[in-house]
Amino acid sequence: MMLRKHTILAATLALAAMSAQAHDLWFKPSSTVLSKSDWVTVDAAVSNDVFFFNHRPLSLDNVTVTGPDGAAVEMKNAHKGELRSVFDFKPEKPGTYRVTMLMNGVMGGYKDANGQPKRLRGSAAEIASQIPADATDVRITENVRRMETFISVGKPSPITTTGKGLEMKPVTHPNDLVSDEEATFEFLIDGKPAAGVEMELVADGIRYRDGVNALKLKADANGVVKVKFPRAGLFWLSADAKDAKTTVPQAKERHLGYVATLEVLP
Repeated sequence: MMLRKHTILAATLALAAMSAQAHDLWFKPSSTVLSKSDWVTVDAAVSNDVFFFNHRPLSLDNVTVTGPDGAAVEMKNAHKGELRSVFDFKPEKPGTYRVTMLMNGVMGGYKDANGQPKRLRGSAAEIASQIPADATDVRITENVRRMETFISVGKPSPITTTGKGLEMKPVTHPNDLVSDEEATFEFLIDGKPAAGVEMELVADGIRYRDGVNALKLKADANGVVKVKFPRAGLFWLSADAKDAKTTVPQAKERHLGYVATLEVLP
């Protein structure tokens, strides 16, 4: 039963990684800045439009909430509906809480002995077992993606990075963003500056304007991006990169992704 559970989870993560390429994945917290301990509700979905429930719910299997001390915080009332998932948590102590989803998977394809294309998806171990000895034109890509949002009670606390995959190292704290004031973010790949990484910011309310109007930015040689938010509200930040530093022997390319929901105050 445990092996079957891990197999299902690996397949789910691989599918989530592919969905990230075709649709937008996001968290939408009810609050990001609290003056005292209180409940926070987080919506999670995969959609055609950021912050609108119009495709399917996001699986919560690999979502975690951690406190300022790095300890796990219990998620309450988790529910998966037809168009969104939702859960609650209550940050008890001052500092910054982190809602995170990690998506690590492998995908690709090959041609069988008859020249017919076949698709591959799952964990690294599963991919290896799926490829027959007479397979040709084998193509495998590793996907490493992180999605998160931040909630602070009282004074925000420092946010640490893991040194794995594409990450954002805040210079300006994500719970200290103000419209018309310049914010600075540093992007890292495996703990080193992500020179030239491209990112975009999309404001909420897409349904009520003529276009997405994404703000596209590019990091400098040190992986640093400076941005002045045009208005207050929720913003969806997305960054992508590619390299050949795979951890899967059969894979020749690694796709890295980072997504964050940020709230900008007036």
